[in-house]
Amino acid sequence: MGRYVARRLLQMIPVFIGSTLLIFMMMYALPGDPVRALAGEQHVDQAQIDSLKQQLGLDKPILMQYVIYLGNLLQGDFGTQIASQRPIAEVIADAYPVTIQLTFFAFTFTVVAGITLGVLAGLKPESLRDRGLLLLTLLLISVPSFVLGRLSQYFFAFELGIVEPNVSLQENWNELLLPASVLAALSLAYVARLTRTSVAENLRSDYIRTAVAKGLPRRRIVTVHLMRNSMIPVVTFLGADLGTLMSGAVVTEGIFNVKGIGSLVFEALRRREGATVVGVVTLIVLVYLICSLLVDLLYAVLDPRIRYA
Repeated sequence: MGRYVARRLLQMIPVFIGSTLLIFMMMYALPGDPVRALAGEQHVDQAQIDSLKQQLGLDKPILMQYVIYLGNLLQGDFGTQIASQRPIAEVIADAYPVTIQLTFFAFTFTVVAGITLGVLAGLKPESLRDRGLLLLTLLLISVPSFVLGRLSQYFFAFELGIVEPNVSLQENWNELLLPASVLAALSLAYVARLTRTSVAENLRSDYIRTAVAKGLPRRRIVTVHLMRNSMIPVVTFLGADLGTLMSGAVVTEGIFNVKGIGSLVFEALRRREGATVVGVVTLIVLVYLICSLLVDLLYAVLDPRIRYA
């Protein structure tokens, strides 16, 4: 197991470099000059612009900038934000806790509701509740998140008055429940469908028939034998979905005025601050890679037949 983990960690290095290099080149290939954009309509001397570019390292070739960025990243330095001149690590640290809290609520809702609905439908395939789940999940998949967010905001906030339409600066946990539900809607639909299909398929397997023939209690058959094997594809999806929820929070945070990573990325794109976007994406890439490793290790827990050399 230790050798496998070491090998996977080594494999993460080229993946991390490739993904961060790609987003780095994409951001710095955007039209416009972020330094000149700071001045707005005011006239700024070209010497001042060149001096600030030299100070921020933007006068060097893009590959050299990326090498310097990687070197600084190893020391925990994500660079400096052009507009505020604050360290990007400090800016991300202010915004990330809100997004983590929002993602935690959304991920918990996805796991609990999605797996529960999927198991209930999978145990009774082709039944009324099974068809109802397929219809509900198809609806959630079909509706874009920004439409679902606006509809939820209008219905629950303006019509019923149950929640506030926007999240306040205090960011109380109860104010994040509606944005988290909207953020989790698409993932919940996929998890429910995946769980339902996996449970229904394993329900017809020989080992389930053998367990029934032995007279094992139905609860034990479902919770121990059926669920353990049915969760492997679900765990695979959830591992990748954790990073997807963080990146997907951009739209949700914009709708509900959540001051997290989403609004930070939006403002950085508007000001053409590539360094801020690259810093946020770097953290999301790390989350993806770590979750992928944890998912692979969970396979051996769920299925004893899986062994890593």
